[in-house]
Amino acid sequence: MLEFERSVPMARAIEMPSARFAIGDIVRHRLFDFRGVIFDVDPVFANSEEWYESIPEAIRPSKEQPFYHLFAENAESAYVAYVSQQNLIPDESDEPIDHPSIATMFDRIEDGRYQLRAEHRQ
Repeated sequence: MLEFERSVPMARAIEMPSARFAIGDIVRHRLFDFRGVIFDVDPVFANSEEWYESIPEAIRPSKEQPFYHLFAENAESAYVAYVSQQNLIPDESDEPIDHPSIATMFDRIEDGRYQLRAEHRQ
């Protein structure tokens, strides 16, 4: 064994929760009446502590799961939502999302998912 190998501690695998949804997926909130299209994913909670504490404790989700940024809509308005994985389910309606920002990120719906515009693909 090389001297270098003995002096470097073994790296430990970090468990990361895996995301169930991807950018472009259309989802619905499990508890509240809104739906949206995912435009970004955080592997774990990445919002402010103030935002997190504003959620009633009885329904406050764990921070150790993916959180999704949505172009969201309900019957009254369109807005941006930040939602934990445990509170999302696939939307089965086959209806498009009516949000003014969708055209800035996505081209069209194909096979039930919004397709990223070419300039946003890596």
